Amino acid sequence: MSQDDQRQTKVEAGAGGAAQETAPAKDAETQSVDPVAEALALLTAERDELKDRMLRTLAEMENLRRRTEREIADARAYAVTNFARDVLNVADNIHRALESVPADAKASADGALKGLIDGIELTQRDLVKTLERHGVKPVEPQGQKFDPNRHQAMFEVPNPDVPAGTVVQVVQTGYVIGERVLRPALVGVAKGGPKAAASPADAA
Repeated sequence: MSQDDQRQTKVEAGAGGAAQETAPAKDAETQSVDPVAEALALLTAERDELKDRMLRTLAEMENLRRRTEREIADARAYAVTNFARDVLNVADNIHRALESVPADAKASADGALKGLIDGIELTQRDLVKTLERHGVKPVEPQGQKFDPNRHQAMFEVPNPDVPAGTVVQVVQTGYVIGERVLRPALVGVAKGGPKAAASPADAA
């Protein structure tokens, strides 16, 4: 083998050795990712997700608790709604019975008739008190501004001296139970008068 061939062989051998030395360096770069850090990142992400789920669940449970409390309170307040609505017919009949007695006859009544009238009036007062104990109260709209949420207009009464929209006659007493209307009041409403002054609440 000539000297030139020997030199060529050495150069090739040297190049191969350099290539072999470079390969482990690349493998070291590939293995530089820390498995502990990677596992910690995964656990942190899982913890954050579980924490978010827990907070959402707690918020849902709190909303459910409040909603249940409101439903229980409503059930207690309005449990007698249907019964109270039926009892109002009895109250109406008692009121009509008293209204049917002329004022002069009531004033001059004595003996059994007076006892009967007094008994009916006592029954009416007791019935009103019993209804109030259960949250049922009468609506007294006489002289007030007509409220479509609580009153039902039956007719209009021409009256230029009263602001238009004022209740001037109550045909049938209305009742509320708690914050709800149990029965709207049947009323007559004035028309032809000046416009009613806007209340601060309406202006707002």
